[in-house]
Amino acid sequence: MLTHQRRFLPSTSALAAFDSVAKLGSFSAAANELALTQSAISRQIGLLEDQLGVKLFERTSRGVVLTLAGQDYAKGIGDALATIRTLSLEVMSRATDTHLRLAILPTFGTRWLMPRIPDFLAENPTIILDFATRIGQFDFATSGLDAAITIGEPNWPGTDCQFLMEERVVPVCSPAFLAANPVSRPEDLLGMPLFDMASRPRAWEHWFANLAIAGGRGGGMRFEQFSNIVQACLAGLGIALVPTFLIEPELASGQLVKAFDHEVKSASAYYFVRPHAKLGYPPATVFANWLSRKVLEFHGQFAPKG
Repeated sequence: MLTHQRRFLPSTSALAAFDSVAKLGSFSAAANELALTQSAISRQIGLLEDQLGVKLFERTSRGVVLTLAGQDYAKGIGDALATIRTLSLEVMSRATDTHLRLAILPTFGTRWLMPRIPDFLAENPTIILDFATRIGQFDFATSGLDAAITIGEPNWPGTDCQFLMEERVVPVCSPAFLAANPVSRPEDLLGMPLFDMASRPRAWEHWFANLAIAGGRGGGMRFEQFSNIVQACLAGLGIALVPTFLIEPELASGQLVKAFDHEVKSASAYYFVRPHAKLGYPPATVFANWLSRKVLEFHGQFAPKG
């Protein structure tokens, strides 16, 4: 730093001494507050006045009083020191912070992530997980969240998007619905109530196109969450394209059946997203590494068909 710039940046020791004397009106009282000797306080004030070239206090028989220049200086220095203390405490607390504030998708979080969380906690007992449900992109800066598990494309500005897994979908419905509306070929689905997910508006079009069927699309009821669309299927209201790994219990129990046994890789995929500012945040890094390992284990146990 240039010499002339140093003049305008007194030491924090001198500023703390000045702030204390200014508030208490006494060198001895300031010495008690800062656990210093009175001579040390006097020396710091003298150095500060010499550095600034301004007299800050008038010595009187009853103590010291601020000069006009000292009064102006004291107004800002107290606030500046308070800001420095606050920022220092925040940095110190973040350096030892063990919280991970994580946004999750409702159904993915309930069905896939939560059954695996006990394993994470067993490996990392000092990390505290705070979960928040979010769908779609949001502002990390204002939300206070450290990371998110989301679905879509890796186009979230200002973030690092770590690929987790693809999504494969299949049309499902209740056994009663299929019995009343038999399907022998995929074209049969075109005249049936096909549910749409708000986050995947072209899912049916993509599924039909994979079978070289033009013009296929949904157009039935529209849902925000998979949990609701699954309930609509269970109620026998229609057919939905659902990720197979999220409805394994319903398929295994026979509550849901495949309306037509053709799985298609979705245009969307799952990602672990962190803002660039949190790439070095230890709890997020630990969770990212653990999550990658769990995804690999999952693929080993449930390899997709085709």
